[in-house]
Amino acid sequence: MKSKLVTTLIMAGCVAWASASSAAGKPVGITPEMMEANVMHAGKSVKIMRDQNNDAVVNPAFAKTSRPCPPFCIQPIVLAPGVETLGEQEIIDYLVRMSKGDKSILVIDSRTPDWVQKGTIPGAINIPWTSLNPAKGADPISIAEIMEGRFGAKSLEGLWDYSNAKTLVMFCNGMWCGQSPNNIKNLLKFGYPANKIKWYRGGMQNWSNLGLNTAKPAG
Repeated sequence: MKSKLVTTLIMAGCVAWASASSAAGKPVGITPEMMEANVMHAGKSVKIMRDQNNDAVVNPAFAKTSRPCPPFCIQPIVLAPGVETLGEQEIIDYLVRMSKGDKSILVIDSRTPDWVQKGTIPGAINIPWTSLNPAKGADPISIAEIMEGRFGAKSLEGLWDYSNAKTLVMFCNGMWCGQSPNNIKNLLKFGYPANKIKWYRGGMQNWSNLGLNTAKPAG
């Protein structure tokens, strides 16, 4: 009887182990139809995909729940009228379109360089929030260089023409981060069309929590 019980327990353990091993090897897609997405980053093709380890856990850098507010306050879902809030599938779609040659799109990591060096979303470029903020030392000439050289706006006798300006997709560290919201609010003050500004509210917090890979900054 005892021998039979031991055998049963061993068999049950083997079944449980086999089941766990099988679960650990299950694919982790982005959507049911998409396992990965190819984008251009720093001149090279990079795959966006999720961590395939079913036992992976949250990156410790984004595990903290209680950053002091202010300044790390919870951002609203709607940042400003006309500015669309995006999720992961939408930002990946913009990245793919941009990588396929759509020059009307620019995906921007608004964080400071020290954060970006830890890893950014593949395909994004870094324009720190301080670069568009006069209160943080950004002067009119440097702001104009970004507006014309990076965003495609045109200066006309002190006014801005946004007819051919790019659609800007901005993000920072997540729903508690004020860096991309600051960029967006300053752009709106400059007259940038709200319908040409998109905001990934989840930022690096949600990107990391979903196991999506990162890349070193492209510049």
